[in-house]
Amino acid sequence: MNYRHAFHAGNFADCMKHALLVWMLRALARKSAPFRVLDTHAGAGAYDLGSEEARRGGEWQAGVGRLLDIVEGPLADYAALVREAGAPASYPGSPALVGALLRPEDRLVCVELHPGEHAALRARFRARFRADPRVAVHRRDAWEALRALTPFPERRGLVLMDPPFEQPGEFERLSAGLSLVSRRFRGAVQAAWYPIKHRAPVRAFHASVEAAGLRDVVAAELWLREPTDPARLNGCGLLVANPPWGFEAEARGILSALLGRLDGGETGQGWAITRIAEE
Repeated sequence: MNYRHAFHAGNFADCMKHALLVWMLRALARKSAPFRVLDTHAGAGAYDLGSEEARRGGEWQAGVGRLLDIVEGPLADYAALVREAGAPASYPGSPALVGALLRPEDRLVCVELHPGEHAALRARFRARFRADPRVAVHRRDAWEALRALTPFPERRGLVLMDPPFEQPGEFERLSAGLSLVSRRFRGAVQAAWYPIKHRAPVRAFHASVEAAGLRDVVAAELWLREPTDPARLNGCGLLVANPPWGFEAEARGILSALLGRLDGGETGQGWAITRIAEE
């Protein structure tokens, strides 16, 4: 309940997660049938980059601050959406990015437990979407929401899980959540963000997903330095189950372009696309 994303909004991890998310949403919209997005850790929806929290961390300057001038290539769509949302004055969280890409027939369900973040999210969406039936905001536990809100009536869509990783057991809860949704809603695209501090917890997480019997699982990872310091966020990953067609190829271009822009000059940086489970 203590995590506040305002300190980290627009950092390299947000850029990686959201650039891939934008591509997946565009892929879902290639078909005319409606889709739904469930954002289980929605946060405040958008973040003031001039706030005390953002200035104190300054992480956005080494993240999205290096991408705002991009107008072509794999990052152009993401960069344009961020600019349209108000950057560099503010940074859009995943609810704002999804909301910007909804078609009239699509739906977004946001879940946030933190009282302050939930209140900010509700206020933002009330001002942005008014009584728009496409958007719903819930204050509830993310893991309980996975069971309560899946499968979707539309029978297609994306579940985004982005826990704060401030408490022990988060990898285990994430693995259990992926397994639950896979059983209840096989057709869903699932995207689960995770930190990379050192490799052992990540290897165990991937092994648990594979052991749970999930099919068609890919991990996209980006790291800005050698992941050997367990006290530091050295990189991050997005594990995607049932990815849209073409994801692996497109993700390679996105990660390569990100590393080219976010390169901080440290040794051991890189990116990878790893298939965890076959179709």
